[in-house]
Amino acid sequence: MRKTLRRLGTLLVLVGLGTLGWAVLVWQYEDPFTSVYTAFEQRGVESSYRQTFDRYAAPPAPPPTTSLVVRRRQLDREVRRFARGLERGQALGRIVVPRMDLNMIFVNGTDAATLKRGPGRYLGSGLPGQGELVYIAGHRTTFAAPFSRIEELRRGDRVAIEMPYGTFEYRISRRRIVKATALEVLRSRGREEIVLQACHPRFFATQRYLAYATPVSVALRDGPTLALTTAARRERS
Repeated sequence: MRKTLRRLGTLLVLVGLGTLGWAVLVWQYEDPFTSVYTAFEQRGVESSYRQTFDRYAAPPAPPPTTSLVVRRRQLDREVRRFARGLERGQALGRIVVPRMDLNMIFVNGTDAATLKRGPGRYLGSGLPGQGELVYIAGHRTTFAAPFSRIEELRRGDRVAIEMPYGTFEYRISRRRIVKATALEVLRSRGREEIVLQACHPRFFATQRYLAYATPVSVALRDGPTLALTTAARRERS
């Protein structure tokens, strides 16, 4: 009996140490098993996005003398054209956040299945260039943990999003933590801004960590770079 109890005690200690080691591994890095799944899915959405990008027919570049107002109207048309026929789970573009070492394809939707493929855009939010809230969520500890380092973001950090119709640059402006039930954060405030969202604290979903970014510029596909500041948005309207 004593021998059996010693063996059982040793087994429980080993299980406890293994569980602790696993928790530390996931805390410091990410869950390796689910990350393998996301890496596989990312290869698929990367291929799909490249096909969409290559097929996308950008309009002829306007003459250099074309006014900024006309160029911004062209951007409006391109965003609306791209938005037509979007499907859940579809590859939308590439998101790059140097501070978080993030460079991934993000997809359309924030349901559980879609977020296993990579960061996802909330379907009720806008697209880059639409002048509305663009809400992008991502996992923090599992499925490649794209937003694992969201707390490291600082004011002024760069967020770049490549879309088939242009490449957008944003800068982090503020951060906040809200309850998971705070649905008002999903509503657009009538101006373009990016929100990056992850669960908070790590391993829990009781709160949401939000990082806001304001637009700086967009390099149109085969065209010029335009300012996307708040003042420029007012001029455009």
